[in-house]
Amino acid sequence: MSPRVSMAEIAELAGVSVPTVSKVLNGRDGVAPDTRDHVRRLLEEHHYMRRGTSGKRPTGLIDFVIRDLDPNWAMPLVQGAEDEAARAGVSLVVTSTHGRRIGNRHWVQHLATRRTDAVVLTVTDFQEGIAEELSKLNTPVVLVDPLGGTAPDIPAVAATNYEGGFAATQHLLQLGHRRIGIITGPTLVSCSRERLQGYRAALAKAGVPTDPRLEHWGDFLSESGETATRRMLSIPQPPTAIFAGSDQCAAGVYKEAKRHGLAIPHDLSVVGFDDVMIAKWLQPELTTVRQPLEEMAREAIRMAMQLVHGNRIAHPRQRLATQLVVRESTAKLRDASPEDSV
Repeated sequence: MSPRVSMAEIAELAGVSVPTVSKVLNGRDGVAPDTRDHVRRLLEEHHYMRRGTSGKRPTGLIDFVIRDLDPNWAMPLVQGAEDEAARAGVSLVVTSTHGRRIGNRHWVQHLATRRTDAVVLTVTDFQEGIAEELSKLNTPVVLVDPLGGTAPDIPAVAATNYEGGFAATQHLLQLGHRRIGIITGPTLVSCSRERLQGYRAALAKAGVPTDPRLEHWGDFLSESGETATRRMLSIPQPPTAIFAGSDQCAAGVYKEAKRHGLAIPHDLSVVGFDDVMIAKWLQPELTTVRQPLEEMAREAIRMAMQLVHGNRIAHPRQRLATQLVVRESTAKLRDASPEDSV
């Protein structure tokens, strides 16, 4: 074995998976007591140390890896991470994956050469086996989960997407709308499904049946908002309101509504999700669900620093509250009868 034992080597000695060793290190549930004790003994016997606690001088750097640098949602994340890193007395190294999937061995090896104290990932497109590959870094890893990632064994900070979807739909119902469309994100992304579930739950609570013609999957970008809106406006009973899965998607709804000669909110009410810069740039200003992106990034940096210093994270899967922000893009359904409100 190497002088500095790796998590993979501990897993091999214990006869368990690398994610199991990671759970023991981070104090997470899902490990049998005997197995947990066995792994702990091996960690102690072989003097396993995280980077930053090994006696080597810490670099004072944290890698903040983000999918792209789109100013709408990326900049709040970077700002929050930078603020918390400065407060902790460390520097942030921002890296973009340019939309590429992460998790392959070459990518992990490249990241290992950076020799930072911790890695915070703000990406969603993971290859299978990401947790095991990242564990080979022997470096703390935390996930900021704005779109719903697929690495359950990595500590993460996410938002309450279900509650946000419920609040957006309930707001439209309270305004008298019953034909409410939804444009969510990719089917494999968990936050897309959670926002859709919140939408359906709000309709069910109000006694409003769902209509498959009003439910559309997208990619959170403007073009998917345009395409889905075009389809919904072409059906015999088009929606009077649309809940878009992101503010960028809502911008596409605006464009398509204009092409159809519809005024927002008089002819079509629109709710977005995120509350990023574009929400106030749109005219009328967009009613949306605020996702606390800056706070999520700050909390992820705090969690990463706890791991750097060898401390246990009490709550490794955190969800921060969303909040409905009512602006100008929603209004009462015209000619709605009193019984239409809920």
